[in-house]
Amino acid sequence: MREIFAGMPWWVKWVAVPVIAIVVFGGLIASVIGFVIGLLFKALVFVLLVGGLVFVVRKFMSSSSSRGDW
Repeated sequence: MREIFAGMPWWVKWVAVPVIAIVVFGGLIASVIGFVIGLLFKALVFVLLVGGLVFVVRKFMSSSSSRGDW
């Protein structure tokens, strides 16, 4: 492989080959990036919902224990 690229101009190695790789694998790269971003977004929503639930439960427990209803 190295011998093949040894005789090529610099623009083939540094411009043409990456452009061809992006054209061929662009859809795959985009879908992987989209999946990772979606997963991070879902994890963030999960953390926010659990944190909100913990906040509401603690607020409710502290207000109900101070009144002595239980």
